[in-house]
Amino acid sequence: MVSDKPIFTLIRGGDVYTPDHIGVKDILVVGKQIVAIDNEIELPDGLGVSVIDASGKQVFPGLIDPHVHVLGGGGEGGPATRTPEIKLSDITSAGITTVVGVLGTDNVSRSVDALYAKTRGLCLDGITAYMFTGSFHYPASTITGSVKKDVAFLREVVGVKTAISDHRDSHITLDEFARVSSEARFGGMLGGKKGIVHVHMGDGEQGLKPIYDLLERGNITINPFYPTHVSRNPMLLEQGIEFVKQGGAIDLNPESSVEATLEVVSKLVERGVNLSRVTFSSDGNGSHCVFNEAGELTGLRVSSVSIIIETLRGIIESGLLSIVDALRFFTCNPADILGLEGKGRIATGFDADLLILESDLSIDKVYAQGRLMVNDGKVLVKGAFE
Repeated sequence: MVSDKPIFTLIRGGDVYTPDHIGVKDILVVGKQIVAIDNEIELPDGLGVSVIDASGKQVFPGLIDPHVHVLGGGGEGGPATRTPEIKLSDITSAGITTVVGVLGTDNVSRSVDALYAKTRGLCLDGITAYMFTGSFHYPASTITGSVKKDVAFLREVVGVKTAISDHRDSHITLDEFARVSSEARFGGMLGGKKGIVHVHMGDGEQGLKPIYDLLERGNITINPFYPTHVSRNPMLLEQGIEFVKQGGAIDLNPESSVEATLEVVSKLVERGVNLSRVTFSSDGNGSHCVFNEAGELTGLRVSSVSIIIETLRGIIESGLLSIVDALRFFTCNPADILGLEGKGRIATGFDADLLILESDLSIDKVYAQGRLMVNDGKVLVKGAFE
């Protein structure tokens, strides 16, 4: 359980990326927030300040993972293939300070109520956690009985998840898709949120077409739609590139390897895509299933949230993008797209979610809302049953 007692922490002399590069600065943290950033911050004696020497190191915003199966996922191969719940230490040791939880294909043995409880638990453990109501299937699974009420009334709920173009989904009709999307948007209006419609994309030939069909009807704009797994095949990626060019936002997953993801990033750069409308998520603790042509499960593995920082390192080391541009995928982009206030940047008044990294981009320290979670690369704070 996190203490609310104010703690003064002065991070001195780190090379700071907000994600914009502002050079060597001192950062003062009081309690959960950043209260000052300056060339040199001096404080009076007697405050009990914890001074952290970050000279020779880089300071990044805490990473945001916008699609994590915090409750576990899987089950396509039977009860023995249900993947486990995520552990707090798995998240923080990967440099992640904010997660957005989702239900996967299984809304039978797992529920949105349990997802909400897990989300609240992660918040009490010291990180920031949000979630999407709904799941792969229609009608949408909810907590209050409706999507719009979940989004409007529950602080942690940022929108709804559904699925299209996947043989495991409910094959939602256009009218049903319109209804669930409208409810998320209206709930967002009432709750002062974006009301995001997070759409799982399968390998089906339709791809993003159901979203375009819905937009052609009018009334609903492109803004709430946030399809994920858009890099899972070449056709879908091409559609995703066009989707961004029309003003949409997409989420990509390092589905196979960092090397494959670098090819995707290279294509985005070559095509002049607005990179501020692109994010990467881990699909952490979800199952990656392989099916044959008969729809039979032939392979199964569990995704890890560690792929996020591995991908960030890979993009930076490849030279495809600057540190600033690479960082945006994992910090301010998801914060802006999802409407996560106080997240994704190092700035006064923002939450003190901070990474201190060595010159080789290995993690030295992780702060979540001002609390030191990882020190010298070792986890300090663990969940109740770790």
